[in-house]
Amino acid sequence: MEVTMSSEEVLLEIQHLSASGKNLNKKMVKKSHPHLMRNALHYFPSWDNAIERSITG
Repeated sequence: MEVTMSSEEVLLEIQHLSASGKNLNKKMVKKSHPHLMRNALHYFPSWDNAIERSITG
Protein backbone atom coordinates (compact mmCIF):
# COMPACT_ATOMS: atom_id res chain seq x y z
CA MET A 1 0.00 0.00 0.00
CA GLU A 2 1.42 3.34 -1.03
CA VAL A 3 1.18 6.17 1.50
CA THR A 4 0.92 9.52 -0.26
CA MET A 5 -0.41 11.74 2.52
CA SER A 6 0.70 12.61 6.04
CA SER A 7 -1.63 11.90 8.94
CA GLU A 8 -2.26 15.66 9.22
CA GLU A 9 -3.24 15.81 5.54
CA VAL A 10 -5.65 12.91 6.06
CA LEU A 11 -7.33 14.72 8.95
CA LEU A 12 -7.52 17.98 7.01
CA GLU A 13 -9.07 16.24 4.01
CA ILE A 14 -11.69 14.58 6.22
CA GLN A 15 -12.46 17.98 7.79
CA HIS A 16 -12.75 19.52 4.31
CA LEU A 17 -15.14 16.81 3.12
CA SER A 18 -17.24 17.21 6.25
CA ALA A 19 -17.34 21.02 5.94
CA SER A 20 -18.41 20.62 2.29
CA GLY A 21 -21.35 18.50 3.38
CA LYS A 22 -19.99 15.31 1.83
CA ASN A 23 -21.12 11.94 3.13
CA LEU A 24 -18.39 10.40 5.32
CA ASN A 25 -19.87 6.91 5.11
CA LYS A 26 -17.00 4.42 4.72
CA LYS A 27 -18.38 2.84 1.53
CA MET A 28 -19.01 6.23 -0.08
CA VAL A 29 -15.54 7.56 0.73
CA LYS A 30 -13.87 4.31 -0.36
CA LYS A 31 -15.59 4.69 -3.73
CA SER A 32 -15.16 8.45 -4.23
CA HIS A 33 -11.80 9.03 -2.47
CA PRO A 34 -9.92 5.70 -2.40
CA HIS A 35 -6.57 7.43 -1.81
CA LEU A 36 -7.95 9.09 1.32
CA MET A 37 -9.30 5.80 2.65
CA ARG A 38 -5.98 3.98 2.03
CA ASN A 39 -3.99 6.69 3.77
CA ALA A 40 -6.45 6.99 6.68
CA LEU A 41 -6.30 3.25 7.34
CA HIS A 42 -2.50 3.40 7.28
CA TYR A 43 -2.41 5.93 10.12
CA PHE A 44 -5.56 5.09 12.09
CA PRO A 45 -7.01 1.78 13.32
CA SER A 46 -10.34 2.40 11.57
CA TRP A 47 -12.17 4.89 9.36
CA ASP A 48 -14.39 5.84 12.31
CA ASN A 49 -11.30 6.53 14.40
CA ALA A 50 -9.92 8.81 11.66
CA ILE A 51 -13.19 10.76 11.57
CA GLU A 52 -13.21 11.06 15.34
CA ARG A 53 -9.60 12.30 15.36
CA SER A 54 -10.38 14.86 12.64
CA ILE A 55 -13.14 16.28 14.84
CA THR A 56 -11.37 16.18 18.18
CA GLY A 57 -7.88 16.96 16.95
